[in-house]
Parts: sequence; structure tokens; C-alpha cells
Amino acid sequence: MIDPDFARRFAQEWIEAWNAHDLERILAHYADDFEMASPVIVQVAGEPSGVLRGKANVAAYWRKALALRPDLHFTLERVLVGAQSVAIAYRGHRGASVETFWFGADGRVVRAAAHYEP
Repeated sequence: MIDPDFARRFAQEWIEAWNAHDLERILAHYADDFEMASPVIVQVAGEPSGVLRGKANVAAYWRKALALRPDLHFTLERVLVGAQSVAIAYRGHRGASVETFWFGADGRVVRAAAHYEP
């Protein structure tokens, strides 16, 4: 089970890392072989499935995405706790967004999925 305090702390740290545009700090939340799914992967990374695997592949995608959005800023709106996952609702340049994170035993993200308003 996900501890609510862990979920809130994770969400705050995750938002702060993105707002600082600190890729190393962002990546510290993730396992080396994690999987990231996002419709933006199709546009930015050119991967038609919208899924990338491995920290190196996702880091290259996020590095490019951060360079394309030097004004990127997220505002945390809500943290939702599941049995093995945390969903973060936030507002950014795409409007309302939700990212869901599944965690390994070490507390790092093993799978994540981003969702955006159409």
C-alpha cells in the first residue's frame, strides 16, 4: 500500500524538480528500467507507440522537451493515492494534466503514464 505522506512528499518533490528544470533531480525518482507512456512522446521523441523504456531513453526525451519549453511550470492541484500507485493532478502549459506512477519496492517509479486534456 502507498502511504499518503509518501505520496504527498513524492508529488511535491516531483513538481519542484520539474519547475527547477533539473533533469537529474527528476530522474532520481525513477528506476533505471522504468517505462514512460505519454502522447507527447509521439510528437517529441518520434516513438509511434507513445512508450519509452529505460532511464537513458526517457532522459533524452525529457531533455528535448525541457529545451522546447524553457518556461515550463507546473502547479500541483491534487494528489490521489492508490494501492500501488500515485496520481498527481497538476496544471501546466497543456492545461489540466494527470500523471500516474507505479512504484517498486525501493520507492522509485517503475512505470508512469501521462494524461492531458484533449
